[in-house]
Amino acid sequence: MNSIEDIFQEFVDAIQTANDPDACERVATRLTERLGFQRFAYLRLTSDTPMLISSYPNSWTSRYFQLGYQQLDPVVRRARLEHALFSWGGEGAAPIGNREQRRFFDEARSFGIRSGITVPIRAGFGGMAAFTLATGDREVHPERLIAQSKDVVQLVALYFHTHVAVRLDLPATGQQQVGSDLTQRERQCLAWTAQGKTVADIAVLIGVSSRTVAFHLENARRKLGAASIAQCVAEAMRRGLLS
Repeated sequence: MNSIEDIFQEFVDAIQTANDPDACERVATRLTERLGFQRFAYLRLTSDTPMLISSYPNSWTSRYFQLGYQQLDPVVRRARLEHALFSWGGEGAAPIGNREQRRFFDEARSFGIRSGITVPIRAGFGGMAAFTLATGDREVHPERLIAQSKDVVQLVALYFHTHVAVRLDLPATGQQQVGSDLTQRERQCLAWTAQGKTVADIAVLIGVSSRTVAFHLENARRKLGAASIAQCVAEAMRRGLLS
């Protein structure tokens, strides 16, 4: 097999063992670096709560959602409309979008996100996802990397999206359960939240990342049909799930 095929086969083997967001991030990060990029992001917009698994700086992703950039981001907007993989940014590229969108790109560059390639993915009921490989390296030309590995990147994006849907999402019936299907970790995270602990506190207490804690809390919220984590804690306590 050639090098690209080796990289793809390693990814396919590794993603099968990834059962939480952190493991998925590690697998995708290794693939990203082997393909010549620095960062990756998988963003899914299918409900009021976006799902992000990425190796972007936490300072950038926090700001991204706090300011609602998923509505402004020209890459996301383009991914909503197109079906084929596309490149963006890069030295000498024409300015994209209006003044506010150009300012967004300038800000992204300050976090080391200068150019990349994105695979649009259609999700059910009008939702969408996008798998992006990005770099802050001025010498990297995404269009050249597309020519080398376009088919592999598209396959990787679909494998990653499908894996997340199968391994990390709730089963369709899970959202209708009364809460008896909460996992031990979900109950544990809710119990600490009920005691006033922050996500960062809980991550230290149970020995996982903050992203994993947030993942468990969000799963619990959906299972209990709560509108917020605070309501989720209250509902769990009402049902005697945290005793």
